[in-house]
Amino acid sequence: MGEIETGGYTKLSVIVPVFNERNTVVEIMRRMRAVALPIEREIILVDDGSSDGTRQVLEQLADSTVRVVKHGENRGKGAAIRTGLEQVTGDLVLIQDADLEYDPEDWPKLLAPIFRGKATVVYGSRFTGERRNMLFLHWMGNRLLSLITNVLYNTTLSDMETCYKLFDRRVFDGITIRSDRFDFEPEITAKILRKGIRIYEVPISYTGREFEEGKKITWRDGFAALYALVKFRFVR
Repeated sequence: MGEIETGGYTKLSVIVPVFNERNTVVEIMRRMRAVALPIEREIILVDDGSSDGTRQVLEQLADSTVRVVKHGENRGKGAAIRTGLEQVTGDLVLIQDADLEYDPEDWPKLLAPIFRGKATVVYGSRFTGERRNMLFLHWMGNRLLSLITNVLYNTTLSDMETCYKLFDRRVFDGITIRSDRFDFEPEITAKILRKGIRIYEVPISYTGREFEEGKKITWRDGFAALYALVKFRFVR
């Protein structure tokens, strides 16, 4: 497709933090490869010290458009994303979890506002699209963190904690990410909003896992996110 349809963007870099996802990573790779895009793509799989055989699976997935980067030990999602950001060559950057909760079929929805010049940052909202309903406490925690974000940063996000975040790569200019764990989500959100960038939201589908299915985020991460929101609002 021509330049007009993509707003001048030429390559999507997809960062996939992976930790002990042996049972899902092959399927998420299949889905990522199957998405029809009008621009090039590169996929950067960051193995965050997996110990369940994931690393061996990833080595078999590498090809000309898929790179595998390895951490010697588990350092956390934020650290994996930082490592991925050091590797990207595209002018768009998307975060994709490896656990099948988020479906790459939604990529075109995320890309559309950027291609049309309406946004430089797009979040996929789990609360405005179809979804497998999450447990009440998970729902309440997510909504509470979004509300606090809106109060502190004068915005109206419905889903700050979404893992589907798409960026014009230039957004990261002048931003240093320090979070190692799941507090990456509030940190990047806070720093983008403090730069005066408005975040565009689109509805996505969502199939949440429970802890017995391998979900890793816990209530402790919720408190860490709350602390991060307050800290990055008032500390330069």
